[in-house]
Amino acid sequence: MRTLALLVGAVLLGGCEQNAIQIDDITAPVTGARVKFFNFAVNAPQVNFFAGTSKVTAISSTTGVESTVGVAYGSAGASGFYTAIPAGQVAFSGRISATVDNGLPIATVNAQVADGKAYSVYLSGFYNTTTKAAEGFVVEDNFPDTFDYAGALVRFVNASSNSAPMQLLLRNTTTAAETPVGTTVAYKAGGAFVAFPVGGYDLITRTAGSTTNLITRTAVALSAGRVYTITVRGDMTLPSTGTAANRPFLDVTANR
Repeated sequence: MRTLALLVGAVLLGGCEQNAIQIDDITAPVTGARVKFFNFAVNAPQVNFFAGTSKVTAISSTTGVESTVGVAYGSAGASGFYTAIPAGQVAFSGRISATVDNGLPIATVNAQVADGKAYSVYLSGFYNTTTKAAEGFVVEDNFPDTFDYAGALVRFVNASSNSAPMQLLLRNTTTAAETPVGTTVAYKAGGAFVAFPVGGYDLITRTAGSTTNLITRTAVALSAGRVYTITVRGDMTLPSTGTAANRPFLDVTANR
């Protein structure tokens, strides 16, 4: 009897926007690297993500006509799940999904990805409407395979191109105790995963040695056994308060 088909692009580990599907045999083991995709390039158009010439995120269509809706700024592709990508040297790109300039890459990032490892691909920087280009980078999501239900793991990634190197701190909402998540992290870099007790926390970023809060996000719950990436995105010249789409913002994504 033929086995059921399944979303292979998505290895069950995260959560955020609707996107592409790839079909494979449910009985076959998942091979290759696991990759998440984020459109964090300020003012960027909606995009589909590609690995080489293969589209790996897209809105499904019931009409047979490809959707012009893609991954919008501030969102993750493939509903925030990991997508299975063959191991090796890969050119990751974000390509415009709209009718105008359809398929035009706004950023391409080359990376070596290894079998069994996890990665995150970010579109970043400021989208230039004249050159129709942004920036991008890749970080390895090197959290352990084992689960530790005594707490949660947290790491900090900097995707804000006009930021100074920043440090993330977690402030316990009950005790008000502040604990740094590693050291300062520069643009296009990510820190190590750090263990935290389960509970509620306010997220704060500061520059090294400063007591001034640059960005604050309140009341974020950390659950047992989960792994989180907290990423700063946006334009640091804007106030971090309010509702402006491009304001500095701390995105919280579950890696597992």
